[in-house]
Amino acid sequence: MAAPDEHTHELLEQGDIFFFFRPTVNEDDPDALSDVQNFGFVLRADGGSNVRLMLVGRKRMPDTDEHERHWGMVDAVLDSAKEIEPSLREDHYDTKTRGEQKQPAARPAGEGRYVISLEDGQMHLSYALELPKRRGDVQKALRIPREASYAISVKNPDKGSPEYAGLQDEDKAEYPKSLQEEFRDRRFDSENLKLLDYEGAEFVLVCARRDPERAYDIDLEAEEAPDYENADTIRRLRMVKSRHPVAPLFGGNWD
Repeated sequence: MAAPDEHTHELLEQGDIFFFFRPTVNEDDPDALSDVQNFGFVLRADGGSNVRLMLVGRKRMPDTDEHERHWGMVDAVLDSAKEIEPSLREDHYDTKTRGEQKQPAARPAGEGRYVISLEDGQMHLSYALELPKRRGDVQKALRIPREASYAISVKNPDKGSPEYAGLQDEDKAEYPKSLQEEFRDRRFDSENLKLLDYEGAEFVLVCARRDPERAYDIDLEAEEAPDYENADTIRRLRMVKSRHPVAPLFGGNWD
């Protein structure tokens, strides 16, 4: 049993992380956060058997200096990374008032390695980027540091949400009874990673550290930045440049 003042650490999961953003409708040349429709990241656990597509509110990560709290949700849980890409392609649809509209394809904004760990009983998502080699305008606007850690807590779907956030009841995660009991009637759970394995799971991110490897004594296993052919975003997510503009991933530029 740990002493009261002793830090406890437990590794829960590690793997590849991919950041992306999707421009607003009919916006082919985004150049600012105001041109971003939505933003999120993909977590691919080592072994490739568990892939989560997670969306983050406010269209960026929480600020590392202000300890912001950002709402998020698990949009999809799939068996392989390649199953994610079709939902991120360009899409066309018709409207009664404006005719045909175009939803531009999502654009990769970073890739690297992540770890989910329990730090003193609180889940943390920590990562280190491999691409782009240097942060550019895109990463600065989306508040994606080279390395960071975020406390992550999962919301109890049976508890109410603030007016500014939260899903409709029909869109919330439906947990089996055994998992729902993990909340113990609390609004949030901060320990059980399995709660993030359900579509519609809602979570809160709070930026905790800029230096997780040193702070938590973890190895994020980030390697030398790969080239186009060897980038995990291209190989695993299939976000090839013929369908997804890749300039944000390699140069940090909007286009």
